[in-house]
Parts: sequence; C-alpha cells; structure tokens
Amino acid sequence: MYIVVAPQSLKGSLDAEGVGVAIAAGIRRVWPDADIRVVPVADGGEGTVSALVAATHGTLHHATVTGPLGNPVTAEFGMLGGDAPRTAVIEMAAASGLPLVAADQRDPRRATTRGTGELMRAALNVGATRLLIGIGGSATNDGGAGMAQTLGARLLDAQGVELPAGGAALAQLARIDIAGLDPRLAHADVRVASDVTNPLCGPAGASAIYGPQKGATPEMVAELDAALAHYGELLRRDLGVEVMTTPGAGAAGGLGAGLLAFAHATLVPGAELVLTTLDFDRAVAGASLVFTAEGQLDNQTAYGKAVGAVAARAKRAGAGVVALAGSVKADDAALAALGIDAALSITSGPMSLEESMANTERLLTEAAAHATRLIALGQGLPQR
Repeated sequence: MYIVVAPQSLKGSLDAEGVGVAIAAGIRRVWPDADIRVVPVADGGEGTVSALVAATHGTLHHATVTGPLGNPVTAEFGMLGGDAPRTAVIEMAAASGLPLVAADQRDPRRATTRGTGELMRAALNVGATRLLIGIGGSATNDGGAGMAQTLGARLLDAQGVELPAGGAALAQLARIDIAGLDPRLAHADVRVASDVTNPLCGPAGASAIYGPQKGATPEMVAELDAALAHYGELLRRDLGVEVMTTPGAGAAGGLGAGLLAFAHATLVPGAELVLTTLDFDRAVAGASLVFTAEGQLDNQTAYGKAVGAVAARAKRAGAGVVALAGSVKADDAALAALGIDAALSITSGPMSLEESMANTERLLTEAAAHATRLIALGQGLPQR
C-alpha cells in the first residue's frame, strides 16, 4: 500500500518534517511494510522555508540582515533541491516580521522591509533565478520601499535626497529612479505566497486593517494610508505599474505592491504555490491514503491552509484522506467539503496545551497508529 504523509508544522512543537516522521512511525506500527512518502507542506507562512527545503532535500542559508527597526538580525532562506534547482524560498517575517519587534517598540511609521530585500539579494548572489516569497507576519507598512531601496531603487524627495526608512516617509516621495535596480530581478521569476486580497489603501487597505496590530494608533493609520496612496500614485506615474486596484497589493503592509512594481512578481495563494512547487499531484498519484495534519482543524481550514489544499488534491487523485490535529473543531459538513474522510484529535485525554505540546511527537505517532488500525479493521486488512 502506498501512503503519502503531507502535514503542516505544529507551531511551537514540531516542524512539518518532524510531524511527518512521527505520523509515518505510527502507520508502520500497524503496516510495517507500507510504502510511505513524507512530503512536508506549508501555506506560505511560518514553516514554509523548512518544509520546502526538507521536501526537496535542499539547503538552508543564513544571512545577517537589517531588522524592522534597523537592528541586525540573523535570518535564513532556503535553496531547493530535486526538480527545483536555482529556486530560493524566503519568509519575509524572518527579516521583517512582527515577532522581531518588542510590543512596546512597534511603530509601523519607522519599520522597514530592507532586510527582506537583503534576503532576496543574498538568494540572487548564490545563483537563484526563481524566488518564492512568503509575506505573512510583517511588522512593516512601507509598501516594500525598504526592499526596493536595498535592491537599487532610489526613492527621492523634492530635494533629490533618499527617503529614510519607514512608511511615514513615503509622504515626502517626489520621484522614483530604478536605473540602479539590480538587473537580475528583470530575469528572475518571483512568486509571492499570499492569501491576503486587501488593496493597498482605503478602509480595507494595509494600514487600516493590519496597522493597529503593528502598533498604529488611529492617527497613524490615517497618516500611513495617505502616504501609501501617494506612493501608489508615483508607482503608476514613474514605473507605469498600477497597484492601487490590485487585490493583494496591501499584503504585508504593502510589500505586495512593492514586489509587483519592482520585481514584477506574481501573487499566488500560498498553499497552492507550495504544493505546485513540490509537484504534489505527482507525489499523490497512486496513493491509497493521504495523512495530513495541522494544529487546529476548524471550519476555516479551507481558507488558504495547506491541509485543505492537500485534501482537495488527494481526493482528485482518488485517495482517502485522514487529518490529525491538536484539536478538531470542524463539523462534519466542513470536513466533507474539504475532502477529509476522517479527522482525529491527537490528544488522548484531558491535558493542558503545554502538556500536549511537550508530547506532540508521541501523540502524533499514537494517533496515526490508532487511525491506521481503524482503517485496517474497516477494510478487513491484516495488521501487526
């Protein structure tokens, strides 16, 4: 029997590869001779680099880059192996993420995406010609201005002086000069993993919706929204790129707009980008069962999450789908709509979150063995 194990990471406990190994161990308790392939997956957010590097036997690279408030941070990116050579995978949160800023220091007027640009440049320096960039979890609201400046664009005020870091400074933007933009970007295939469809500006824009969680007061939101609107107009005037009406341009404090304008990027739903990169349809072809997992399985799992995307592709391939989760809150109708045939919580009884997280590997293995025994019983198959 051929079985694919395609889980997400369980945040704070195990990365996606570790989750997959634990599930495979549980299946082998029942079917020791099963042909099992572990394919770690992600949705474009945290864990995407580690999942894609593990699944393709790629390599991790580290770089010291500029953090959101200008302090140096060590960030990693991946170079994929297998059928995706010269492909880099980057999580912008590793360089420009909200967790890198203490709660009492958050100020999206000053926060910069410069470090994200530095990660992109580091990937280009090691030969990447394709960049996959996850842009969730940002601390920034600068429209990708810092990223663009790092890569050679000049954002100038009325006196011809380069703008300082941060989204507030965009109000002083008078001219955009891309004569010095890294020429490698023109030949790179840049794909952005984002499930956010917010526009750059307005009531549903980057500043209004996500600014408050980054430390913006209502007054700051108004200031940042006006600055991004001005920036969007100059991107149209100087670069001929329309970002004001583009869904997803407001992702990551407008980094979506910056990547569209300066890197000619394509915005793609995160889980679909990951599964396509992994050629998941080929991996699942001929599988009898697919096991997947995430921290919480609820009625929102269909929205942009890897588990929903895995289940949909598995069902198209004719495989049964079992989902394991720290908690299962989805109703039967939601599970059926996702294509999940059975969902089990890995907790074996009443326990605290801390206890379950400390024992995740064991709980996953036991839950996978339990699920496999039920399948074997239901189908009249032998088991050890």
